[in-house]
Amino acid sequence: MSQHWDYLTAKDNQRQVIVWTVAAVTLPAAGAFLWWLSEKGYNNLAPYRYQYRPGSISGYIARVLAGHADRRRRRKPVRVYMDGCFDMMHYGHANALRQARAVGDELVVGLVPDREILRCKGPPVQNEEERKIMVEAVKWVGEVITDVPYELTPEFLEDLFTKHRIDYIVHGDDPCLLPDGTDAYAHAKQMGRFKMVKRTEGVSSTDIVGRMLMLVRDNNRFSEKIAIQDKRALAKQFSRTHQDFDYSEDKPEEASSSLKRDTVLSRFMPTSRRLVQFSDGNVADPHAKIVYIDGAFDLFHVGHIEILKKAKEQGDFLLVGLHTDEDVSERRGPHLPIMDLHERCLSVLACKYVDEVIIGAPLEMSEDLMTTFNISLVVRGTISETSLDRKAESSSQQRYSAPKASNMFRQLESPSDMTTATIINRIFANRKAYEDRNAKKVASEQKYYKSKQHVKEG
Repeated sequence: MSQHWDYLTAKDNQRQVIVWTVAAVTLPAAGAFLWWLSEKGYNNLAPYRYQYRPGSISGYIARVLAGHADRRRRRKPVRVYMDGCFDMMHYGHANALRQARAVGDELVVGLVPDREILRCKGPPVQNEEERKIMVEAVKWVGEVITDVPYELTPEFLEDLFTKHRIDYIVHGDDPCLLPDGTDAYAHAKQMGRFKMVKRTEGVSSTDIVGRMLMLVRDNNRFSEKIAIQDKRALAKQFSRTHQDFDYSEDKPEEASSSLKRDTVLSRFMPTSRRLVQFSDGNVADPHAKIVYIDGAFDLFHVGHIEILKKAKEQGDFLLVGLHTDEDVSERRGPHLPIMDLHERCLSVLACKYVDEVIIGAPLEMSEDLMTTFNISLVVRGTISETSLDRKAESSSQQRYSAPKASNMFRQLESPSDMTTATIINRIFANRKAYEDRNAKKVASEQKYYKSKQHVKEG
């Protein structure tokens, strides 16, 4: 009996081994076959947009969260506030505004009035209305508040947070001090509503004033109006060694070469990233009417803003051609342009009326240039740096012979009579006040460069 039972047990074990062996072989094969069959049917029957792909689920979740954030920000956008004088507005101001806008959804700019600037810093070069036009033309600015105090008092901060629904106050990493030496943003920092952005190095209003005073010293268009002793004073004020130069009429070349060698120039270092940050990457529609306007656009000012606005109204896409530093200097003389090509490019790109810029555009318009960029209309304002110089103006008119021959040229009445020379003359007319202001600012800027730390730029 025992032997019979052992036989049955062994037989049963053998049967189980066979079953499990067959299962181990057939089940994976059957599974592979079913997977192949379902995959084939899935690919043939299910539309591609419904098929699973790596990242589909995570992409779906990301889109849901982004949509939620968009709806929340439409209901209650993050509003940030940046104030300033924005006198002789340059690409450093524009970059600060760009970074401030990146902190939130809407940028509100507070414009300090002339009387406050005079009290705290000295006389402004441009009046309040001119400065307002400049700020409003920056493409990152959503709203401008005028007549704001230089100091952010608790009362004014409360007004910003309640009436204007401001969430954060933004300023650069350079110190902003009141006449008594205290921090102008101390109250905002104490409330935890302050955000800091990186200052744009290499340019400042102080630096630009210095460049203009050096221009007045050397360029015949301006230097003929000043006395020899004033030239000597300017040389001493804006040279590295502060040595006296011989400005006697029999040694002009020696003085000029010494000044060029010892003059303190801009620290601006252009990068491709900066150009990308300022450019929107706009591409003209194939059927768009492309309007072209060219020039130096040096020391970007209200006259430039107004003519660019008018040029943009002539079509759908505004293309701006910037002349090289060499071309501008050859036509206008030493120390011009005041801003180099890359600096001028950033100032123009920051303007909301401009869609694209040609960096280093040729002086003379050609059929090839118009064809390459599909230009429909070439425009020029009636007011320019050379409009009062008959010889230079005659040469400028010849530059547009190609578009004129094709009936593609239009001269626009300039809405403003301001030119770069207008601002330079303002600076020199009040030179003593600006020199005193510069002396204070230079000291604070040197202190900033000595104590600065790395701040990540937005």
